[in-house]
Formats: sequence, C-alpha cells, structure tokens
Amino acid sequence: MITVANVSHTFSGRTGTVDALQGLDLRVDEGELAAVIGRSGCGKSTLLRIIAGLVEPTSGRVDVAGSLITGPRRDIALMFQRPALLPWRNVLDNVLLPVEIFGWSRKRYRHHAEQLLDVVGLTGFLKRLPHELSGGMQQRVALCRALIQRPRVLLMDEPFSALDALTREELSVELQRIHMELRTTVVLVTHSIAEAVLLADHVAVLTPRPGQLRKVVAVDIPRPRSLGLGAHVDEVARASAELHELLLEPIAA
Repeated sequence: MITVANVSHTFSGRTGTVDALQGLDLRVDEGELAAVIGRSGCGKSTLLRIIAGLVEPTSGRVDVAGSLITGPRRDIALMFQRPALLPWRNVLDNVLLPVEIFGWSRKRYRHHAEQLLDVVGLTGFLKRLPHELSGGMQQRVALCRALIQRPRVLLMDEPFSALDALTREELSVELQRIHMELRTTVVLVTHSIAEAVLLADHVAVLTPRPGQLRKVVAVDIPRPRSLGLGAHVDEVARASAELHELLLEPIAA
C-alpha cells in the first residue's frame, strides 16, 4: 500500500542545512496500522508530510496504492496534534468541511458524518460549537473530519499528545476499535511507546537525526489490546521493553 523508497530530505535555511531523513525505506501493507517512533527531531513528522504529498523529498520516492506521490491526494487524510476546528462551525459542519472543499454533495455525506460521530460517541453533540467540547471531544471531531472522505490512508501526527493521560488512553482505545472496524491503512507518529504497542501491527523505530530506519518491530498481540491487566500483559511488556532498548541503544560509529 505505502512504499517509502530511499527517501532523504534536507531543509535549507539562513543558518545552513538540516538533514531530516536519510535513505529511509519503509513499507506499510493495506489495512495495517503502523506506528513510527523515535527521538525528537528525527524526522517523523517530515516523513508523514512527505507521504501526504505536502513536502517533496530531496531524493527518493513514495508510492501509495501503486502510484507516485507528487502532491496532496483526496484518498490520503492527515490528522494533526491539534484538532484545528473552525470555532464558528458546529460539530457536524466541522466534520463536513472537507466535503465542501472538494465540492461534493453535502446531503450525500451528511448521513456518513452522523454515523462517524455516532461511532466516536458524539451523537448528541452535532450542533455544539468547539468551545463547548472538551479537548478529547474536539479531537474525536477532528478524527471524524479526517475519515469523512473515506480515505485509503490516514496519517496521524501525534494526535493525542496535547491531551491528559487518561483522555489520551481512552482515545487510543477508541482508535484501535475504529481501525478494527474500518480497516483503513494508518500511519501513526507518536512519542509514546505505550501508544505504539497498544495500536500498531508494526512499529518503525527511527534513528536520531538524520532519521533512518533502525528496525521494524512486529507487535504480534491479539486485539483488542489493553495497557492494563489482561490476558496479554506479558506480551505488551515484552514489546514495550524491546522498543525502549532500541530507542536507548547508541548508534554504531
């Protein structure tokens, strides 16, 4: 589904150049939820923007569903750290915003929007304005907005990082459930090892800048998963420990 082939990217500015990514190779299969983790500044968000077609790599290429990424596409949705809801639009209208931008029939997509809001537990909040919602509820609206176009690929850039720990865990569990139901291909950038283990089929660990692929760790734990006590607590602990070791392990000279 997603193939990142020998991708490098260098940012140029007044003070010089910064190598964000270097020779990165990665593959994400259709229907998979892949997490990307690494230290701050290792190029995780840059990688996501390259896949989204918002940034052109300095070298290398990205293919999605067999075609080269040359710019933004309607079958690829991107969800950011902040919900970025329009404050003057209610919940339903915020979800339907991409429909209006693409020039599609609002009437046709309204039922789909209502279904998505029902899935995330916001059925009774369609007419509420963003300021009337908690941070977690706002991010649920942003998730529905990203899914309204029925994307083949959903890219998520630390979508829960600004939330409190309990809300973050609740939304991670919700995302796991939605992914199991919709089977959208998801690439999730996160700093949280726990979040990666809870959600991902595979976790790509990047080296410090310039970001290169250190290892892809398979998380072969049955779903649904939990970070609390459960049948698979030992497997969750082992996967978390392996990722911790990889992030702390020094780079060979």
